Amino acid sequence: MKKIGLMSDTHGYLHPSVKEYFKNVDEIWHAGDIGNVALADELEALKPLRAVTGNIDGADLRVRYPENLRFELEGVDVWITHIGGYPGKYSPAIRSEIRQNPPKLFICGHSHILKVMNDPALKLLHINPGACGKQGWHKVKTLIRFELEGGTIKNLEVIELPG
Repeated sequence: MKKIGLMSDTHGYLHPSVKEYFKNVDEIWHAGDIGNVALADELEALKPLRAVTGNIDGADLRVRYPENLRFELEGVDVWITHIGGYPGKYSPAIRSEIRQNPPKLFICGHSHILKVMNDPALKLLHINPGACGKQGWHKVKTLIRFELEGGTIKNLEVIELPG
């Protein structure tokens, strides 16, 4: 079993509560718009980090993290990207591949809108953790925690950060 802490759209700001909420996770996943290398370094010092770059991330982050990340963990095929869309309205950049070879868990950021929804047509779970940085139009900063075990995604929690 692996416990995952999922975040997106930090835009260079790490809320002080993130460390507490992610203290018992095995890995941190970041769905893009990290913002700066210092924030990435801080996350990597906490836990193993899997991250993708977003549209605001510069060359210094693009040499460290890919635009798309696909891997298997605990029997779950995972795809993380920043601009991915959502079921029925996937981004043109990934639409063809996701239809031909859907993962079990599809994660993206970018919209700053928290969404957790099944895609029955592709038989996948779509997660956008919302945004946990200061920049953007979102009013609530959010994180997600969940577990992967034996090919299943379970115990998913949405966390609203204070302030």
